[in-house]
Amino acid sequence: MRRIYLDHSATTPVDLEVATLMMTYYTEKYGNPSSVHGFGREAKQALEEARRQVAELIGATPQEIVFTSGGTEADNLAILGTAEAMRKKGKHLITSAIEHHAVLETFEYLEKNGFELTVIPVDAEGIVSVEDVRKAVRPDTILISVMHANNEVGAIQPIVEIGNLAKELGITFHVDAVQSLGKIPINVKEMNIDLLTVSSHKIYGPKGVGALYIRKGVRIVPLAHGGSQEKRRRSGTENTPGIIGFGKACELIGHRMAEDSKLQTKLRDKLMNGIVERIEYVKVNGPIGEKRLSNNVNVSIRFVEGESLLLSLDMLGIAASSGSACTSGSLDPSHVLLAMGLVHEIAHGSLRFSLGRQNTEEEIDYVLEQLPKIVERLRMMSPLYDQVIHANKAQ
Repeated sequence: MRRIYLDHSATTPVDLEVATLMMTYYTEKYGNPSSVHGFGREAKQALEEARRQVAELIGATPQEIVFTSGGTEADNLAILGTAEAMRKKGKHLITSAIEHHAVLETFEYLEKNGFELTVIPVDAEGIVSVEDVRKAVRPDTILISVMHANNEVGAIQPIVEIGNLAKELGITFHVDAVQSLGKIPINVKEMNIDLLTVSSHKIYGPKGVGALYIRKGVRIVPLAHGGSQEKRRRSGTENTPGIIGFGKACELIGHRMAEDSKLQTKLRDKLMNGIVERIEYVKVNGPIGEKRLSNNVNVSIRFVEGESLLLSLDMLGIAASSGSACTSGSLDPSHVLLAMGLVHEIAHGSLRFSLGRQNTEEEIDYVLEQLPKIVERLRMMSPLYDQVIHANKAQ
């Protein structure tokens, strides 16, 4: 059976160059970077090179990069660390309704512990209004957090404009860029970003590694204590092979970003247009064109369940998802789609395909050949679809 992987927003395969480099630091150059002997110095030098590689991809300096265990920890460090550091200045926080759960649940935790939260709505395309952010600001606002691009529908947010607003008002600005890193150029200085979350396994690097950019001069309180690693901003022995792999992945994707984007945009549009043309009662979720990530396709197919679609595709060797990988065990409809105004019934039939550099036009043709058959079979078992067919015939 052929296998087609179309779930790159959940994770990506590790690049062979990255894996090969990492193996060296597992088996040959395995020193603890905090040790003063030659083995340790060798590891420390490689770790600092990785810090430079991550910084270069986002327009930062190496001293502004703190390595973490992934995007979730980096989001928590940014939000909780800022809230604790700024507690005396104010307790009002702003975020958007379509953030990743790593952001939303962290803000909900703070809300239960004395902070006040304003959640900004989005429009039908899943995009935040800068004016809505401006209206939400209060004298005691200490943090604004808006993601760069949404992980479910690919909607790219007006980060430059929000960054300008935050700088104008003197408010710390955090951006979750886990999905946009390596797909959209990022320059934290030009975009007036104070805190930026990134993750390795979304850009062909290893899992279990991420980073938080902290602009020089921005104060945060660390979450972990017990060591001097990462300038005491994140204690604990560094995952040296993983960090080195992350750095290499950043270097490689920096060179390949334009080429990857061009290929994936072509395949994205072919898949999206093909689904709409071949299947009735389909809604494309998110913006069309340049406001959408180049690798993202998200559609709602009425009168079928997303879970049934995924299982049927999986039986044919096609891997897709119904939204965020972090909520795949939940039966609730996507909070992102609900925030965009979709009713529960339509949101439940959502399907996300996310492309990667190894996908081919032939694979997209195969998906477009098989998906309509799956939908037709599932709809034949749907009483709601049966009602629609009879109503159309009656007309």
